[in-house]
Amino acid sequence: MRDPGRDSDDALRPANPERPRRITRKSVLRAALAATAAVPVALIGGPALARTFTPDAGPVPLTPACDDGDHPTPEQTEGPYFKPASPERTSLLEPGMPGTRLTVTGYVFGRACLPVAGVLLDFWQADANGAYDNVRYRLRGHQYTDSRGSFALTTIVPGLYPGRTRHLHVKVQAPGRPVLTTQLYFPNEPRNNTDAIFDPRLLMTVRDAGGGREAAFDFVLDLPQGPGPGPSPTGTPPSGGAWTAGTAYRAGERVVYGGRGYVCLQPHTAQRGWEPPSVPALWRAA
Repeated sequence: MRDPGRDSDDALRPANPERPRRITRKSVLRAALAATAAVPVALIGGPALARTFTPDAGPVPLTPACDDGDHPTPEQTEGPYFKPASPERTSLLEPGMPGTRLTVTGYVFGRACLPVAGVLLDFWQADANGAYDNVRYRLRGHQYTDSRGSFALTTIVPGLYPGRTRHLHVKVQAPGRPVLTTQLYFPNEPRNNTDAIFDPRLLMTVRDAGGGREAAFDFVLDLPQGPGPGPSPTGTPPSGGAWTAGTAYRAGERVVYGGRGYVCLQPHTAQRGWEPPSVPALWRAA
């Protein structure tokens, strides 16, 4: 099995080799958020210290101003195995599932280097044998960033299949914004050098931990800083009712918005900016 688009110009692997991502301003913000500390006002206008992924690492250099190369996360092909209406969950593990346990954590930032809450992240991947489940929703699921813009996924390390290196698929969408479809990669994989889709800018930071692996990646979306998370769910309206912000919708439910009917594709809590015409990942015209 292989993903499509391998022969297109925009899918070709960049010539530059794998290299660690340099410390950037959003790394500072990530460190502050991870420590559950408020981002100091001084950080918005000047440099500050950032920590690395490894706890025992020494001091790191000062970071420059906000315009420090935090470019939007690159897009990549969706591939043939995406399925809408995945379950909302932060763990893709199932009883008896073989494979090496993997946790992926990170934040979603905007172009101003500030975290974005309420962002939809939809993950899917191959199993330990390199196969995708196209019948059910094994190793598929979506979640939302919390009020600090963070996410956490528990899964397994994906297996290999012909033509591809190890990777995770993800769709990322802030309220009322276009969908970013991309893939995440593992460092030091031999097939990174032969996979035509591989992009070193999408390498996760990965380490061994407790018999499993821990990975980190921060997404940067091309958007102005969005609002915080929407209101809590207030219940589910009868099928065919008007779309309402703050309502928890289930896959298959129908709503009316702007005089037109829509069908819900994925369970979610409606927020302003996620009206049906604006979010094709969540709604389909009936």
